[in-house]
Amino acid sequence: MHDSLFITDGGLETDLIHHRGFDLPCFAAFTLLGDEEGTQALRDYYASYIDIAREHGVGAVFDTVTWRANADWGEELGYSAADLDAANRRAVALMMEIREAHSGDVSFLISGCVGPRGDAYSPDELMTADEAASYHAPQIATLADAGVDLVSALTLAYSAEAIGIARAAAQVGVPAVISFTVETDGRLPSGEELREAIEETDAACDVPPAYYMVNCAHPTHFAHTFDDEGPWLERIRGVRANASSKSHEELDSSDELDEGDPADLAARYRELLGRLPNLTVLGGCCGTDHRHVAQVCSVCVEALASDR
Repeated sequence: MHDSLFITDGGLETDLIHHRGFDLPCFAAFTLLGDEEGTQALRDYYASYIDIAREHGVGAVFDTVTWRANADWGEELGYSAADLDAANRRAVALMMEIREAHSGDVSFLISGCVGPRGDAYSPDELMTADEAASYHAPQIATLADAGVDLVSALTLAYSAEAIGIARAAAQVGVPAVISFTVETDGRLPSGEELREAIEETDAACDVPPAYYMVNCAHPTHFAHTFDDEGPWLERIRGVRANASSKSHEELDSSDELDEGDPADLAARYRELLGRLPNLTVLGGCCGTDHRHVAQVCSVCVEALASDR
C-alpha cells in the first residue's frame, strides 16, 4: 500500500522569524544566503530534520529556500534577474553541500522550491497557463541547470498557474510536484475544488506532475474532501499541513505564532494514511518546526509498521 516514507522540513519562514529572530522581508528566506550568518542558520535549520530522518530510517525531500525567488518578488526586494539567478544557484549549492556532508547518514532529494507569482492566499491577478509557464520558466530553468532532482511548487491557489509550472518543468526535463493550498472549506482560494484542480492540471499537461501535495492548511480544512473518492486520490503523495487550524485570514492578521498541538497534528496525519493510498511525503508548513515533523514521522512510521 505504501512505498518508502519521506519527510520534508516544516515551516521554514515562520521558524526563522519567530524562533531564530530573523527578519525576512516579503517572507523571502533566500535573502539569508547573502551572508555567512544567514547561511549557517539555514544549515542549522536543516540539520534538525536530518536528525529526524536518521533516527527513523526514512528518506527526505528538502526544498531549496527559493519560494520567493521569482521575478516579481525579486524586483520588490531589489534583486535583478542576474541577482535572482545567482541566488537560486546558491540555494541549490547549499543543499548539495548539506547532502554531501550527510551522505553516509541520510538519503534525500533536493527539490527546487517555486512559489506563486502573487499572494499565496489571495492572488490579485490570475495568469493563463501559458502566461504562468512563461513567467516561471526562468527560475525553473535555473534550478534545473543547477542540479535539483525535482521542482516543487508550493502554496498554489489556482490550477492555471500549476499547469504553467508543470509545463515549464517538462520543457527542461525536471519532474514537477504541485502543491495546492486550500481555505477552511477545502477549496482553493480560487474557489476550485481540490479534485477539480488536480484533474484539470493532469489533463492539461503532456507530462503530468510527478505527484501532488496539499500545504499551508490544517487537516481539518481538507480531510473531508477525500470523501470524494476516485483515482485523483492516488495522485496525492504529500501533505505539509499548518500547525494551526486558523484560517489564512486569521493567521495573516496575527502577530503571534500559533504552534498548535504536535501530537494532535500527528494523529491527523495517521488518519490521512488510511485515506490517501500513496501518501508517503510528510512534513509541515506555517507554525510547524522539527518538533511537529518528528511527532508526525514517529506516529506514521509506527502506523505503517503495524500494517505490515
